[in-house]
Amino acid sequence: MTARGAGTRPRVLVLRALGLGDLLTAVPCLRALRRSMPAHEIVLAAPARLAAAVAATGLVDRLLPAGAPGRAVPAGLAWTGPPPEVAVDLHGNGPASRGLLQRLRPDRLMAYGHPHPPGTAAPEWRADEHERERWCRLLNWYGIDADPADLRIPRPPCPSPAPGAVVLHPGADSAARRWPPERFAAVARALNRAGHRVVVTAGAGVGRPARRVAAEAGLPPGAVLGGADDVPFPRLCALVGAARCVVVGDTGLAHLATALGTPSVVLFGPVAPRLWGPPPDARHRVLWHPVPGEDPLRPGDAHGTVPDARLLRITAQEVLEAVEQVLDAATPPARSSS
Repeated sequence: MTARGAGTRPRVLVLRALGLGDLLTAVPCLRALRRSMPAHEIVLAAPARLAAAVAATGLVDRLLPAGAPGRAVPAGLAWTGPPPEVAVDLHGNGPASRGLLQRLRPDRLMAYGHPHPPGTAAPEWRADEHERERWCRLLNWYGIDADPADLRIPRPPCPSPAPGAVVLHPGADSAARRWPPERFAAVARALNRAGHRVVVTAGAGVGRPARRVAAEAGLPPGAVLGGADDVPFPRLCALVGAARCVVVGDTGLAHLATALGTPSVVLFGPVAPRLWGPPPDARHRVLWHPVPGEDPLRPGDAHGTVPDARLLRITAQEVLEAVEQVLDAATPPARSSS
């Protein structure tokens, strides 16, 4: 056990230096760590741009800025002071992420790691496991009770900029997961004509597709949020939390809708919803058209430069029908007057 100064609070370091969706799928694990080690300081190594989202979970005491291009393991961590009492690798299953934490000499390391270091015991990595279930199983193996269904985050106190809107998010990190803007526009146009308020969101620097969707759909001025910059997370969280429905590809905003309990229609292409989809719930609809005989988990290139063929099989009419289904499921039944 590492010597610590008097009054020094023991620390848990969690490595998850990835994106918004990755953070939100780790919420059940962060909650389990918080519950099982209430006296510890929970430190999360994650990109600085996620600071507001990390704070919104209410589960992390301090963010340690860390990141690398794509989904690579950071080259190092700016850790100071005594080694962490516990280090948890929620980043991957290889020696790179495990080694990054081992160099800090934690008293205890929780990791999958492949291959396992000689003489160590660790749980077995499963390639076919949902992201939430994978990391909860890791903690459960080490004796920490973690429930993958414990994924909700609190809604923010700030008001929504568009309460009751249907939110469309045409963006994604890679082109392979971006449904065509003209199809989003067709959905937006039909929803607008049906009397729904429609809002289109965009991340920093990718406002062009969102503006195209709004223009082709004939939406009013102000229907696009973000684009030049990210929508500030508290405002985005309030928007999604008060939305009637979110229509989105396999990206971070889909996980935000799940975390807030907002109905969603999620469009999948190169990667199966079995790995990243919302939990079974009538409020969420997954659209996914694989071909029999192909890889059932990752049939396409998640980082491809063109929309995935499976994503292109999803039609605008299919999305509209799914929106109607989730809205019906989310509408409380009318009370009898008798």
